[in-house]
Amino acid sequence: MAQLRISEAAELLAVSDDTVRRWIDTGRLTASSGATGPMTVDGAAVAALMAQAAPRLPAPVPTSARNRFSGIVTRVERDGVMALVEIQAGPHRVVSLMSREAADELGLETGVRAAASIKATNVVVELEESG
Repeated sequence: MAQLRISEAAELLAVSDDTVRRWIDTGRLTASSGATGPMTVDGAAVAALMAQAAPRLPAPVPTSARNRFSGIVTRVERDGVMALVEIQAGPHRVVSLMSREAADELGLETGVRAAASIKATNVVVELEESG
């Protein structure tokens, strides 16, 4: 199960850390913490909130000629050879078809932070580093 720090969830949801904490207090998100680690939230729950809020999220400002969309995986469907991966990146939903092997090697599952890099008709998915 993918876990996100509160600051990561806030960044993805385009809200403040305090808003995420309020959502935890009201039960909208569930938090957990290890014995020594920071409080985290379930990545799948953040993905569900992002998909629900997508029409209200602000569009990102383009920063370069290369189109790169940072977000969170909201769906992964695997069959024998291929995998369909859906990423919610702000108000954008990006879908990629890739080999099942690539999806497995990346450990793609609902709630994992990822980025889609798009050039022409190809979409390349890579993992985001946790801050």
